[in-house]
Amino acid sequence: METLFSICLGIGLSAACGFRVFVPFLVMSIAHLSGHLSLSTGLAWIGTYPALVMFSVATVVEVAGYYIPWLDHLLDTIATPAAIVAGTVVTASVFTGASPLLKWSMAIIAGGGTAGLFQAGTVVTRAASTATTGGLGNPVFATIELVGATLLSILAVIIPYVVAPAIVLCLVWFGRKLWRKFRQQRDAGLPASHPSPAITKGNYG
Repeated sequence: METLFSICLGIGLSAACGFRVFVPFLVMSIAHLSGHLSLSTGLAWIGTYPALVMFSVATVVEVAGYYIPWLDHLLDTIATPAAIVAGTVVTASVFTGASPLLKWSMAIIAGGGTAGLFQAGTVVTRAASTATTGGLGNPVFATIELVGATLLSILAVIIPYVVAPAIVLCLVWFGRKLWRKFRQQRDAGLPASHPSPAITKGNYG
């Protein structure tokens, strides 16, 4: 039961890392210092006052950077690997009673994978916003991402059993949508003279 709780909590926090890297760390630090979150021994430094100050400053800098037109694209470039690392670390930090092998395996797969997928989604969304609005709509998406990161981080700590399944369902829905789009593009790329498999089978048995 404790392992399931850690997985759900890690998925929620790592998804938030996909929106903003440092917001989940700031929420975790506050939650630990207030007695609402336990951290694993090797990563308990996240819940210290020096770390709280560091995460506060880093969060302000990161959030402000996404409101600067040219800087948001640079941040997207470095945020993807940073989000994967952050998702791995936050997930590992909440595995308090697991073996190192299980902890880091789940952290890499569930934490890093979830953070990477969510970060990829924000990159695609920002690119679409830039293409359609010339970058004027990017601050709106930056605000939505900030709110999403904050809410996900808080809710992950409060109700991880609800947040994690919702995130998994979102990922499944998004994955199916991408797969359908890929199939449509693949089918649209077939030459007009190329018979479909169904027609070929019907003509030749």
